[in-house]
Amino acid sequence: MQQFDRDLMLLLNDVARLLRTRFDQRARARGMTRAQWVILSRVHAKPGLSQNELAALLEVEPISVGRLVDRLEARGLLERRSDPADRRIRRLHLLPAAAPVLEEITKSRDVLVTELLEGVDPDIRSQVVDALLQMKNNLTSESAPVAVGA
Repeated sequence: MQQFDRDLMLLLNDVARLLRTRFDQRARARGMTRAQWVILSRVHAKPGLSQNELAALLEVEPISVGRLVDRLEARGLLERRSDPADRRIRRLHLLPAAAPVLEEITKSRDVLVTELLEGVDPDIRSQVVDALLQMKNNLTSESAPVAVGA
């Protein structure tokens, strides 16, 4: 095995890319995109998100979320509702037609998790999750050092 095969940064990137590719394939097989599935999942987890809040969560521009929401709204899966406190804000809410899609997303996620973790000892799984949470915390903390001259 070559040295770069064990490079943590490359491995994290490769695993994330492969997961996105698999999820893309599953979503496309159902006539949707992974991005649409992510939006449905996020709105399901937190009903009433605004498009701007959703864009911030997804780290994309609000216009990109707007286009995806337009498509989901046209399919009858979600709707925009006026915010009772601020007429300028439109809140996102799932419609009943989204329920079977969410079930499919959950099934696909479960299959991918099973594939991802096949052959990995449960104790190691827990350690990996703990390590990834620490890495995420390290990168999102206020005190994260800023590289100079990079």
